[in-house]
Amino acid sequence: MLMNYETISADDFGRSLTGLGVNLLTRDVRGLAAFLTDVFGLTAHHLSDDFAIVIHGDAIFQLHSDATYHGNPLPQLIPENPPRGGGIQLYLFGIDPDEAVTRAEAGCHMAIEQPADKPHGLREATILSPEGYAFTPAVHCG
Repeated sequence: MLMNYETISADDFGRSLTGLGVNLLTRDVRGLAAFLTDVFGLTAHHLSDDFAIVIHGDAIFQLHSDATYHGNPLPQLIPENPPRGGGIQLYLFGIDPDEAVTRAEAGCHMAIEQPADKPHGLREATILSPEGYAFTPAVHCG
């Protein structure tokens, strides 16, 4: 079923989710969405100061502002000092790492791992979002 991610209600969106869900808490939803669209070519929908739906192929993940989690214990675990996203690596399969690093560096974002062919058959790089989430664009070698 195709959904209009711009107009879908929160209830309908929540009921549509299956499998593994990824939600990133952020101080700046619009800033993180811009990073993901500018560097990796992902698509952001339903964009507001508090929330965004981000699409990569068939994968859907969410961005929530810290303020939306006021009743949730998770924000108490976020470190006061960056990087916020330390310890998680988010692979974005099918995105050329060489092109992503070029766009990231043009936008003054930090590539902590330059594009390289890895022994597990992927060419990948790792780029930090402004809050320290590690995104790894990767394509099959050869």
